[in-house]
Amino acid sequence: MDSEDDMHDANDVESLDDDFYSGETGDVPLDYYSDYDDGADDYVDDGDESEMTRSEQNFTILKDSDIQQRQENDITRVATVLFISRVDASILLRHYNWNVSEVHEAWFANEEHVRRTVGLLEKPVVQFPNARELTCGICFETYPCSRIESVACGHPYCISCWEGYIGTAINDGPGCLMLRCPGPSCGAAVGQDMIDRLASHEDKQKYYRYLCRSYVEDNKKTKWCPAPGCEYAVTFDAGGGNYDVTCLCSYCFCWNCTEEAHRAVDCGTVAKWILKNSAESENMNWILANSKPCPKCKRPIEKNQGCMHMTCTPPCKFEFCWLCLGAWSEHGERTGGFYACNRYEAAKQEGVHDEAERRREMAKNSLEKYTHYYERWASNQSSRQKALADLHQMQTVHLEKLSDTQCQPESQLKFITEAWLQIVECRRVLKWTYAYGYYLPEHDHAKKQFFEYLQGEAESGLERLHQCAEKELQQFLNADGPSKEFNDFRTKLAGLTSVTRNYFENLVRALENGLSDVDSNGAASSKAMSSKNAASSSKGRGGRGKGTSRTSSSNKMSDDSNWHCEQCTYANTMSFNTCQMCHLQRR
Repeated sequence: MDSEDDMHDANDVESLDDDFYSGETGDVPLDYYSDYDDGADDYVDDGDESEMTRSEQNFTILKDSDIQQRQENDITRVATVLFISRVDASILLRHYNWNVSEVHEAWFANEEHVRRTVGLLEKPVVQFPNARELTCGICFETYPCSRIESVACGHPYCISCWEGYIGTAINDGPGCLMLRCPGPSCGAAVGQDMIDRLASHEDKQKYYRYLCRSYVEDNKKTKWCPAPGCEYAVTFDAGGGNYDVTCLCSYCFCWNCTEEAHRAVDCGTVAKWILKNSAESENMNWILANSKPCPKCKRPIEKNQGCMHMTCTPPCKFEFCWLCLGAWSEHGERTGGFYACNRYEAAKQEGVHDEAERRREMAKNSLEKYTHYYERWASNQSSRQKALADLHQMQTVHLEKLSDTQCQPESQLKFITEAWLQIVECRRVLKWTYAYGYYLPEHDHAKKQFFEYLQGEAESGLERLHQCAEKELQQFLNADGPSKEFNDFRTKLAGLTSVTRNYFENLVRALENGLSDVDSNGAASSKAMSSKNAASSSKGRGGRGKGTSRTSSSNKMSDDSNWHCEQCTYANTMSFNTCQMCHLQRR
């Protein structure tokens, strides 16, 4: 099975946290991949900031009022610069997808061409200066001039026909925003002033709703939040390479592909994974791996008992041997009985069944690989949903109760909320790393081993944090009064939160770099070594003591001065006999 040709529809889930990977590691950065023991010894307070400093937010959430205000501002800018009416400015902006700079550029390059294209005529096509009555060009009835309306072209139509024309266009959808004169060969634009005068109240509401939505849907820098029922829009400023956006409705998504936020996995991998999970290919793979076609009617049959004697379902009812697919009437004791088939064994030795068996084996292996990654992907999805529910419960019920029990203000219990936010975010990242791992080339053993090591370390840290926040906190929630152990619990949970953040920052950084820390020979590159050693800091004692910086001198050494760990491929200096990454003994 080609892993790129098939694929699931990932359930969009909510997120309550901001993009934490562009954030600081807080007040307690730890050693690169330093482990956390049960006590407070590994918890340090280092004044140095993490490598991953918080970048400025590169998106803006827009409410309905914000969208309308931006529209008005853009219309005012264009009308002021080009010395035209606000109605004409609105028509121009809609034609150029609300891009003010494009409007200005096109207008000053060739104003006449723009006017002709958009339908802003400077002079009427037809004029009736002294007429008291005019004939409507649609119903051909004669009306006094007070009952006749026309746009810039001057073509006369009665108010009743205009109302019907405009009402029909609005009810047909957003195309009404580009409405032109009813004349068959006339391209004069119908502006908002005509809509305001002649459309019904209900049609006006629809029109302005379309106008508001066009500002988002026609604008390349703005999109609607994809969460069900959400009416907020997001405008995005390019740069930074991070497309994660958190809407005011708390839903976090990728602005580039509008799927659930999936940093550090690229949008292409996510699209393939979602397609794979939703496609029928896995059903076909299961059928191919676990069934065989009836030799007579060709319908797939699953073997659900030990005997090789198969009987197809009615109306076929053909009886055959499961192994060689031959008619059962030709089988018996002489061919091996009910549980064997020497005909099949002989044919297999002659190579008759090689191709079919090879295809079935490939399908089975492919299915097993997909099942392995999908089960873990779905498991982390489920764990994240549960963590979201637990976080909500903690914020709405448990924090107040814990504050009363431990006699501490809720502001002092912020570390618990931070731990749950970390769990929610890490579950999402971990979930998408399994999609990444599925498409990692099998032949690239060094990268695969390095990826699985990083993923394993991150997952191990997350499980420790999740267990601490979920189970160890329970004893304090059930307590009747203040507990002396609560401060130790605070130190432990805060330390685990910091360590887990550190693990996942390194995992995200490695994936975003395409696992470039591993060179073609399976060894960690000197660049990776430098970044990792720079990220290291020594473990402080006593939980909140000031840690001292520890940077290996190997940053400046060549690869000849290093030895590479056989397990994680990390480049260690020659003075170390134990890998500084995974602690494997040097051989």
